[in-house]
Amino acid sequence: MSFAPWIEIDTQALKHNLTVVRTHAPGSKVMAVIKANAYGHGVLQAAAALDDADAFAVARIDEALALRAAGIRKNLLVLAGAHSAQELQQAAKLDVQVVIHHHAQLQLLQTTRLELPLRVWLKLDTGMHRLGFPPSETEQLLAQLHEMPNVSSVAGVLTHLANADDLGDDYTRQQLQTFFSATDGAELDRSIANSAAILAWADSHVEWVRPGIMLYGASPFSAAVQELQPVMTFASTLISIKNVSAGAAIGYGGIWTAPEPMPVGVVAVGYGDGYPREMPSGTPLLLNGKPVPLVGRVSMDTLMVDLRQQPQAQVGDEVILWGKALPAETIASAANTIPYTLFCGITDRVTRRIC
Repeated sequence: MSFAPWIEIDTQALKHNLTVVRTHAPGSKVMAVIKANAYGHGVLQAAAALDDADAFAVARIDEALALRAAGIRKNLLVLAGAHSAQELQQAAKLDVQVVIHHHAQLQLLQTTRLELPLRVWLKLDTGMHRLGFPPSETEQLLAQLHEMPNVSSVAGVLTHLANADDLGDDYTRQQLQTFFSATDGAELDRSIANSAAILAWADSHVEWVRPGIMLYGASPFSAAVQELQPVMTFASTLISIKNVSAGAAIGYGGIWTAPEPMPVGVVAVGYGDGYPREMPSGTPLLLNGKPVPLVGRVSMDTLMVDLRQQPQAQVGDEVILWGKALPAETIASAANTIPYTLFCGITDRVTRRIC
């Protein structure tokens, strides 16, 4: 029996969450975001499960090339665009669409020799101040793109929302107003909504929506969204149980001491597997379906739990770190982070199971 940790990926939950997207934005096409190895869930498995999406989006050209090499033929957009002549040539050859968000990319389009023209999206910076052109340049940029021999068509115009997860912040409404003013009369497809906007900002549901984290069953907000189903379950096993005396210091640094004589369990998982070292004592785990608290500092390969409420625990028992019945949002909050970082932090030595 192997005591190594594993993640289980529920492909039916992926399909369910895509249905939730369509329920909230019934008039929009869905561009499923599967960048960063599908947020750590496995990009090829996610692409297969999300085949009913209208298109896929990734962050980088290399991610798009890997999907094409695996036989994925669906419309595919690279959100960060191309940054060299070679990347442009690869995108054109494999019919991959790219975002244009910077004048250097316009220059590349003008000067690179392509055997085939490609489709592009124009990105506007409506307030995120990360990537995108000033909205005031929209008309001029569209005209410039339409005239370029290397551009077969402008597929659409998009932007990204900075604060859509904060329902009390009016900044999203300001961004929407800026975007609509800039694109009024453009007669092109548009895309605005991320997961938070799909769930909470109906005005952002234009021709395309771009769900990410909600596809994987985690909430873009501080609270869980009950209609979503967790896709990833991160689990391991109990590999040791020992009884310690009152006052015994547990783990590196002795940051937690036993308040009384008690059993302590050792779980075969640590930050070398992607369970954050920052997790504080008291963070819940599920042992045989019941909560037990983390005690002491997380090590590279192991962590320890208080077994006073589980005296019947045995070596080999299953321990859930997050997933069904233990939301990733709960664990992320304990580490002062977000579910995205938990999912993307799973390391290569963790076994993957697809169901």
